[in-house]
Amino acid sequence: MSLLIRNIATKFQRYSNQISKFCTAVENQVENQCITPKISVINYINDDQLYVKKRQVWIDNMDTIESKKMGLMTLHPDVFAVRPRVDILYENIRWQRMYRFVNFTHVKNRAEKKGGGRKPWPQKGQGRARHGSINSPLFKGGGIAHGPRSPTTHFYMLPFFSRVNGLTTALTVKLAQDNLHIVNDIEIPTKDSSYLESLFEERHWGPSVLFVDTEDIMPENITLATDEIKHVNLMPVYGLNVYSMLKHETLILTERAARRIEEKILYQINRPDYMKLVKKFQLNQV
Repeated sequence: MSLLIRNIATKFQRYSNQISKFCTAVENQVENQCITPKISVINYINDDQLYVKKRQVWIDNMDTIESKKMGLMTLHPDVFAVRPRVDILYENIRWQRMYRFVNFTHVKNRAEKKGGGRKPWPQKGQGRARHGSINSPLFKGGGIAHGPRSPTTHFYMLPFFSRVNGLTTALTVKLAQDNLHIVNDIEIPTKDSSYLESLFEERHWGPSVLFVDTEDIMPENITLATDEIKHVNLMPVYGLNVYSMLKHETLILTERAARRIEEKILYQINRPDYMKLVKKFQLNQV
């Protein structure tokens, strides 16, 4: 009798697990069916003059760890599908590294050395060379004639279109390497940083991730969650640069941020007053 009861209990537990799995699968199917796919397409002015096809990317979600395709988005090839130029990337990286570098190495010249006010020996009568101070660079321990002076800045301005082409090249490389992803929003349901770590592991993002949105005040949950993760950063769209994009492994753009970047770069590429714009950066100005 006890054996019969045990078999019934085992079968009931097995069937209950199957029923729960079936109910979960049905709920997931219902949730997937409720998602309305979003097709984000823009008709550009030069659609009939494009030699390269528009790029298409999926729009992902951030409210669940598992990836859900919310829709499809097209991107302009002049921004996300240009010919990659490694030399342009190097110029931008070197420019961004050098304009914040200040050399504080300093040596004293003859005027800054202590002492040496009097003439070391008479001008004539002793057969020695003429000298006026022991702080002269000719003496041991004297001042340095052409040594480094601080603070010395290494700032220089990179040409305008080199900066624009650097942005387009970095975005193209990220998209080609499958390291650029579009999300509908960066709002997450919790403040716990383990949620982001699980999301990165599930979707193979990272280890370093850069989130870009149009607003400089980010949602509260993702701000608190990323504070504890040192290799995850948030950035507004107006601060996007080549150095930050290449520094992070994965670039996450919101849909509105991608459209804002596209709009701004296309305007800078095709602006009619570019000659007036680059004139102030010329080196031969009086």
